[in-house]
Amino acid sequence: MFGPRAEAEEKAGSRQRLQVNVNEYKENQNIAYVSLRPVQTTVLGKTAKVYLVPFSLSNYKPDQFTRPKSLLDKNSNNEVACKKCKKAEIEKTCRKILTPKMEATSSKAESTLQKSSLDVYAESNKWQCKSTSDAVILSADAESSQDGDSDEDTTPGLDDFSGLSPYERKRLKNISENANFFASLQLSESAARLREMIKKRQPSESKRKKPKKKENGTGCRRSMRLLKVDPSGVPLPATPTQPILVADENPLLPPGPLEMTPENRDINSEIFKGFLQTWAEVSKTGSKNKEKALSSIKSYKANLNGMVISEDTVCKVTKGSISSMALHPSEIKTLVAAGAKSGQVGLWDLTHQPKEDGIYVFQPHSQPVSCLYFSPANPAHILSLSYDGTVRCGDFSRAIFDEVYRGEGSSFSSFDFLAEDASTLIVGHWDGSMSLVDRRTPGTSYEKLINSSLSKIRTVHVHPVHRQYFITAGLRDIHIYDARRLNPSRSQPLISLTEHTKSIASAYFSPLTGNRVVTTCADCKLRIFDSSCISSKIPLLTTIRHNTITGRWLTRFQAVWDPKQEDCVIVGSMAHPRRVEIFHETGKSVHSFLGESLASVCSINAMHPTRYILAGGNSSGRIHVFMN
Repeated sequence: MFGPRAEAEEKAGSRQRLQVNVNEYKENQNIAYVSLRPVQTTVLGKTAKVYLVPFSLSNYKPDQFTRPKSLLDKNSNNEVACKKCKKAEIEKTCRKILTPKMEATSSKAESTLQKSSLDVYAESNKWQCKSTSDAVILSADAESSQDGDSDEDTTPGLDDFSGLSPYERKRLKNISENANFFASLQLSESAARLREMIKKRQPSESKRKKPKKKENGTGCRRSMRLLKVDPSGVPLPATPTQPILVADENPLLPPGPLEMTPENRDINSEIFKGFLQTWAEVSKTGSKNKEKALSSIKSYKANLNGMVISEDTVCKVTKGSISSMALHPSEIKTLVAAGAKSGQVGLWDLTHQPKEDGIYVFQPHSQPVSCLYFSPANPAHILSLSYDGTVRCGDFSRAIFDEVYRGEGSSFSSFDFLAEDASTLIVGHWDGSMSLVDRRTPGTSYEKLINSSLSKIRTVHVHPVHRQYFITAGLRDIHIYDARRLNPSRSQPLISLTEHTKSIASAYFSPLTGNRVVTTCADCKLRIFDSSCISSKIPLLTTIRHNTITGRWLTRFQAVWDPKQEDCVIVGSMAHPRRVEIFHETGKSVHSFLGESLASVCSINAMHPTRYILAGGNSSGRIHVFMN
């Protein structure tokens, strides 16, 4: 009886000692990170104890925990099956030995360890393992029995547990080994999952890989001529490169007189010869126009109301945009002249039917014709000025274009007659200079070149009564000069008009007395000044609001006086329906020329000096004529 009782007391003592160790584990369960791997230590007493040691995971390494060598050797051939069996055996044993509360605490510690291992592995490259003693390990320190139940057991200390039965010692040994295996298994699986997640989340390379060129087996054939190699393989000598000549879009015409050859007619045709003869004779009979008294506004409006347009009075004359207009002063027939941006000069005789038979187009210039006048002394002469730096005179009686003035390297903008007999001219240049030209002297040069105070000159116009005065329109200023006081170095104006805020298009004296000046400006205003007394200042009389923004593709508006009615100005309009408007010097609208045949903007307009005939040109080379 003594024997069995002693054996029962030993079993009860061992359970009591295990319960004490469990209580110690509960007291230390507030530790943040724990591990379930048992630490093998040697204890003097033959009792099994459980220690919970605090540690830091800063030195953790994923491959630190491994299974015991004896267990690894046993299960190396069947590792996958062993994992499932050992895991089930561990769970079953822990339920029997540990209390439910201890089991919950152990599972909590295990989940905390797994969670912390996920955070630690992200910085695994920085971790360094210093010692395995820094980890928190749940160990069972016991002495193994000396009966040698297992030759493969290499765990020290279990032989000293002589107070336990062989069965308890074996069970405790299996628990220790299984706990170690379970911890290492969980860590290895977590580490493997982390590696896969990191590999998946790695960003793709930002640099785009260049595709590899496909190499063809056979090379492309290349011409030996292109390789500059002769058939024998010897390189050919380098050929001297010749300069490429770029053709000028608008080449200058040769100097001297040009034959009056129409581009749209045969020069030897009887129709063209009859045209020249007719206008030479008409110019002789109607060369001198009688001056008429200024009519009243009432009668003037009545005459304007009788002017109409029809399809017969609309025709395309020039190839390009019209930049200047002039009407022959004849009172018998109607001849309209138009200068185009292409350098052409077109003549249209409205007495011919069909209307296409009365059109003759000439090419006396290579660049835009910006100014066009019939000579006041001999209307059989038509003078034209162009940007190409030439002034030519077309003579109907001789059928030639004489060269009046040629400026080498200079571009002209406008001109006017200084003398009533049209013997002297004042020519404005785009660079701000002016030239005095005398047609009576031989040659095609100027008599005097004057540098003005303007950077550019757009228009030049001579006073109709006091012909020593002339007015020039610059970029922003209007200047009036005295031809008797011109200084070649730098001439100062008599009067400067500085009321304009934007670019100026034109400035003209009134045609009969010169007592008024009308200017056209890009600020959408027409200004009329009182020039009855040319002194140090000319007062501004009227400002007329008018849309002058024509854009890039239309010729700029230029307000001109009616030669018959010097208190009224004529100007094109951007309004719909298309029209040509006449304003009084007071700013009131006098008349608007409308019609179904007028479907475009007439930027340049000219009125007959004695008859009620208005001609307007648009930017496509078409002329519209209003007449009684």
